Amino acid sequence: MKSLDIGISCDLRSAFGNVTSGPEDRLEEYDSEHTVNSIAKVLEALGHRPRLLGGGRALVEAVLAHAPDLVFNIAEGVGSRSREAHVPAILEMLNIPFTHSDPLTLAVSLDKSMTKRLVAARGVPTPRDVVVKELVDVAKLQLAMPVIAKPLNEGSSMGIRKSSRITDASALTEHLTRLLNDYQQPVLVEEFCTGPEFTVGILGTGAHARVIGVMEIRPTTGSLDTFVYSLEVKRNYLQEVCYDVPPKRAPALLRRVEEVALNAYRALDCRDVARVDLRIGPGDEPMFLEINPLPGLDPVKSDLVILTRGLGMSYGDLIGGIVESARARYQL
Repeated sequence: MKSLDIGISCDLRSAFGNVTSGPEDRLEEYDSEHTVNSIAKVLEALGHRPRLLGGGRALVEAVLAHAPDLVFNIAEGVGSRSREAHVPAILEMLNIPFTHSDPLTLAVSLDKSMTKRLVAARGVPTPRDVVVKELVDVAKLQLAMPVIAKPLNEGSSMGIRKSSRITDASALTEHLTRLLNDYQQPVLVEEFCTGPEFTVGILGTGAHARVIGVMEIRPTTGSLDTFVYSLEVKRNYLQEVCYDVPPKRAPALLRRVEEVALNAYRALDCRDVARVDLRIGPGDEPMFLEINPLPGLDPVKSDLVILTRGLGMSYGDLIGGIVESARARYQL
């Protein structure tokens, strides 16, 4: 197998310095040096020559000076709802191969409402929702309580707290006020699904895309029907949740979960890898919630890594699988 010069595009949390303005989770989606170094070690062990490109202007300068054979892209971007498309758009323009989805898919997928509309058009079930751009009379939203409210264009559970499940108009008004003020963007208000929550890992592209596993995220305390997989829960995951791989659920239900997830992945033209979040809604129907085509790759605590570890799949196998999917697309 040919050894490749692989650049790693990323936006490191440490690069932002001591940012004090904005909500306390404002840097939640950005990567640590530990994650990037772990990816580099795997690539080196696979016989490749990894090097750090960074993101933004640093990446542009690096690839213009010396274009790599392939970019392993985990750059989240900065500054707009299309920020995840910034780096792949540059690479596409310069004809440099890269892993993960293309600019269109990455831009669309960060907008939760746009994503839901596209997958729904392909027959994928998803809860009813309303996008709120300014504070309104919540009685006019015409959604059934309970609902969940979250920033429209964020990932990594930013803005989602245990209190984000809302059962009355007064609490929703208060929550919308906070989110609109803290995140300076519209808010997605969505009918809350009370059944089990799942995340699905998918590798590959197009007809070659396949589900590699399903994981149920189950609260260790409290009621399932009020459970929110919030930022607080994710930060305290060892105490707050159990990850069941495979889930202890009926095979027919899990097959339907896989089908819904894979249909959403293909509807959005995802490439190489993604993680799809679903929850069981009325009539025991798996409902699409969100997709992350740039899933976290922290070697210990990212959901996709926890899922694959539960399957007996090593971190090296996961990173290698992403690279091999991209290589096959570009015939590298």
